[in-house]
This record gives sequence, structure tokens and C-alpha cells, in this order.
Amino acid sequence: MSEVQMTPDQIVEAMPNYLIPEKAGSTNATIVFDLSGEGGGKWWVRVHEGKADSGKGEPPESPKLTLKASVDDWIKIMTGKLDGTSAFLQGKLKTDGDLSLAMKMPTMFRRPG
Repeated sequence: MSEVQMTPDQIVEAMPNYLIPEKAGSTNATIVFDLSGEGGGKWWVRVHEGKADSGKGEPPESPKLTLKASVDDWIKIMTGKLDGTSAFLQGKLKTDGDLSLAMKMPTMFRRPG
């Protein structure tokens, strides 16, 4: 029996609730998740003024960072089953844009679950 897997929609929808305002500080950025494979697509989260909002499709502003991964790998990264740095080093996670923002992301959000 396999565990219930969250979908990108569920994770991105929940992300604003998991933002840690003190850790986000003065961050003002939109991050796009460009996911491939079954159920893939584009999602985004925008961090501004210690808050976050998120959605599906094209973001409301140009992203400072785009993260590319397969749907399965991205879900594992976001739920803590796969380390983001390891995924990056293994080529499972690609970044385009502000790498320092990519490094800061895991500290700005608590993990769901």
C-alpha cells in the first residue's frame, strides 16, 4: 500500500501558509516551478513583505528564480524525502536565476506534513 502523494497543486496552494516571515525578511521575489512529466506544468510562489501568495500558470511578474524538475522529484524535495542540494548535484533539480534565493528557500518555508 503506497502512501498518499501530494500533488503540485496542493503543495503550491499550501506554501503561503508555511512561510516563516522572520526568515523571509525583506525578500521580494517570485519563484517559478517548471515541472515536467505526468501532471507537470508551471506553478509559482511570490514572497513579498513577509507574506506569500501562489498560483498555477504564468506568474504575475518576472521570476527571480525558476526551478526545473520532474513532478516526482520536486514533490520529494518539497516534502523532505529528497534533499534539494543532493537533487541539484545529481542533476534532478535545475535552477535558472538567483542561486542565493534557491539556497535560502528551504529556510523560508516549513515543510508540509
